[in-house]
Amino acid sequence: MFSRTETDHWHREVPGARWFKADLHVHTIDDLPGGRAKLPPGMSQAPDSEPAIAGYARCFLQKAAARRVRVLGITPHSPCLRHGVSAAWRIVEEWDCGVDDDGTPFRDKIYAVFPGFEPSLNNGKSGLHLSFLFDPEIGRENYLKAFYLVMGGVAPWSENHLRMSGRSAADAFQELRSFHERACPSDSAYLVLAPHIDNDKGLLGAQKAQVLQLFQHHEVAGLELGDGKLPDETESSRPWLKDGMAAHHQAFFHGSDAYAVGDIGERYTWFKLASPRIEALRQAFIASDSRMRLAYERNDAGDLAEIPALDVTVNERPWLKSITVKGRVSFFGSGDEDGATRFDLSPDLTCVIGGSMTGKSTLLDGLRVYTETPLPQDATIKKQVEARGRERFLAGSPEVEMECPASDPTAPLRDRWPAAFHAQNELQRLAQDPEAVEDILMRLAESEKDDIRDRAVRLTEMDQELRRTVPLLAKTDADLAEAEQAYERCQRAVSELDAFSEAGIEMLHRASRDFREWQDAYGASKEVLEHARRLTRSAESLEVPRIDDSVANVLREIGNQATDDEFQERWRQLRTVLQSVSEDLTQANAVTKSIVGALEDHERTVRIEVERKLADLGLDGARIREFQALSSQASLLASYQATLQQIRDRLKAGERSFKVLIEDREQLVEQQRAAFDRVIETVRVEFGGRLAARRIDEGNRQPLDRFVKDMNQRGVTRWWNDLRKEKRPSPRRLLDALKTNRLGTFEMSPTVQTTFREALNQSKQRELAAIRCPDRYLLELRMEDDSLRPLDGLSGGQKVSVLLSLLLETRDNRPLVIDQPEDELDNRFLFDTVLPALKRLKGRRQIIVATHNANIVVNGDADQVIQLEATANRGRVAHAGAIEDPAVRDAIVRTVDGGDDAFRLRRLKYGF
Repeated sequence: MFSRTETDHWHREVPGARWFKADLHVHTIDDLPGGRAKLPPGMSQAPDSEPAIAGYARCFLQKAAARRVRVLGITPHSPCLRHGVSAAWRIVEEWDCGVDDDGTPFRDKIYAVFPGFEPSLNNGKSGLHLSFLFDPEIGRENYLKAFYLVMGGVAPWSENHLRMSGRSAADAFQELRSFHERACPSDSAYLVLAPHIDNDKGLLGAQKAQVLQLFQHHEVAGLELGDGKLPDETESSRPWLKDGMAAHHQAFFHGSDAYAVGDIGERYTWFKLASPRIEALRQAFIASDSRMRLAYERNDAGDLAEIPALDVTVNERPWLKSITVKGRVSFFGSGDEDGATRFDLSPDLTCVIGGSMTGKSTLLDGLRVYTETPLPQDATIKKQVEARGRERFLAGSPEVEMECPASDPTAPLRDRWPAAFHAQNELQRLAQDPEAVEDILMRLAESEKDDIRDRAVRLTEMDQELRRTVPLLAKTDADLAEAEQAYERCQRAVSELDAFSEAGIEMLHRASRDFREWQDAYGASKEVLEHARRLTRSAESLEVPRIDDSVANVLREIGNQATDDEFQERWRQLRTVLQSVSEDLTQANAVTKSIVGALEDHERTVRIEVERKLADLGLDGARIREFQALSSQASLLASYQATLQQIRDRLKAGERSFKVLIEDREQLVEQQRAAFDRVIETVRVEFGGRLAARRIDEGNRQPLDRFVKDMNQRGVTRWWNDLRKEKRPSPRRLLDALKTNRLGTFEMSPTVQTTFREALNQSKQRELAAIRCPDRYLLELRMEDDSLRPLDGLSGGQKVSVLLSLLLETRDNRPLVIDQPEDELDNRFLFDTVLPALKRLKGRRQIIVATHNANIVVNGDADQVIQLEATANRGRVAHAGAIEDPAVRDAIVRTVDGGDDAFRLRRLKYGF
């Protein structure tokens, strides 16, 4: 028997199911008798010799690897070149144990090799070709026995012609099943494919009218398209085919039908597999909408061409490959020597399953807290997430390692793995958040997303700028009022100065000024005279020492020839000068005093005359004291006038900028509406009418509601509260009604209108104009009676279904982590919308879901399933793998399907 050499190469790179390029229709030189098979260039030995067979097997695998074909279905018409010699089986052995020239094992270059054969069965006039693929575990002997059993004892070749089997397809299926049950290991299986279905030996070409009535379609997993055809072209003339394939879970695929090693992979199909076994391939055909991708489309010339942008790689999008939690005392720290638990995640859909309290939410919430991703807005849910994240996942200070292959390892965790989290019940809360709904809608249109986000930011900035501008304009209003008052005071001062001039006030002030100036000079001269007298007295009393011979000798040493007589004479002259200055100052002071007296008499005479004239003009003589102040104000008239003009210009410019900003904001709002209209159309098209979205212009009236209530006018507030919400005006309409005296159109009484007008001064009107009530977008679900029901009118499960489907349809490539979305989940919507969206995301976005719902795991076709088990204080990974892993399949049945008995009971009750 065959014993496979295991390798962890492939799923060490990508855990769970991953994409592989597959060619399931490749012939070998076992078909040389038919004349179509070709030897590789340079092969000189006899084709059935051991060196030739060994060299051919290596060449076969090398050519496949060079074409990056990772899964091979080897389907010669006969698996034997001659009795006992099989090139097909030699390829299997070389793949399992051989090493390429570069030292790499072939099993690390090619993921799976399925030995098989393509006999001509006894159906139709020319025979029916079907391909049978097996796990290598069938072993060489049973592989060849299975072929001869299917052939019914008929030799495959007659000269260079392929002979028809002695068995029909139905007989071959029955014999093969019996043989498998009797002779083959339980973990090996086989798969039936229908090659080149359109030609005269293909399933559709050979069967013709009998194809529906007589053929056992349920035995066939896949139908190979004609070399130059696509599904629509194959189904167009056969309206029954699509429904029949859906009923039997069949799928189309492309294969090369290669007879030469150089043609391997000329036609291929992408398959997602979690193991290199037939059961994984069967699962891929069953779940073809998520595990298979055709690799071709029509180009502009009408030819079949490879799809260049087929996204089956994981290197260009963020994803988390594994989490390792180390620490024996932590919840996920195992009790072994390493004290570590490792979670391997798929780049596509990973489902975390387990019973209650096994740590599903602990794992997801712990990741959210550990990566410092924003927590839920809802306070209750936030508290729960933080508790599970900090007090359970991170309890015991575990060491957490996250492997993110497509990111910068030096970047913060939040940037390396920018996941969007939705905790348990958070989706229901999200349905009540209009901004969250708007954000989800925005992400539905990749081409619009960045522009919509930029416009939203700019609108917020404009709102803030308008709010900042309102108090600045109000201050400018106040500055203008103050400047106008100052300018008016100056003008009045100028007018009053004219009256003072007629009374001779200038002459009075000149006389007063002259008197004050001389009076000040007289006071200063008295101080100078007193200083002079003190200096004279000091000089008179000073005793000057004599210059004797001793002092004279010292002076001569420094070059001074002064004598005592000269020095004493100089001091006598100085005392005489000081005495003379004192006498002169005494005379000058007396003269100044007489001038002051004369000027005082003159000022008194002029004042009497001016007061008489002011009385004749009707002015109070006390106003004379205001003349200086008036003169000072009048002198600033030009300055006040310039300041007034500057403030007026500033106010005008500010109001113009305010108006332009309002207009720019309105234009941006219209652009945003147009973009969301396109998103709404996308929702209509992509959901086929099951979901709808519509805009409510200025639907968020909270900013206006706050404005009205902050006016603190009882009548106005009562009017607003009594007004039905649908009749409440927008800020712009309310302002227009105020300016055009049409407030009554909003059911406002005359008294309230008066109050409203009085309260809305210029500044308040600007504040009202600055308010923007954002649009709101309403999601609606089409009900069974074909009516549309708004999101807030749906049940909790229906809300979750709508939001989940929208989240999955967005063009966002951030990983999406959802904890138990199935609470009250609407199963019909789940099957119609959510699960198809999950499958379409394969290859585009990593999704991690903790769930109790078998439909999400099985019908969503999870690429990796992680079953958790836990004691009171420790959790562990019980099983991990894809659905085709028997242990994982059993875990799914036990954990989310209620066990084998419950599963069988449901089948009986449903009558399946």
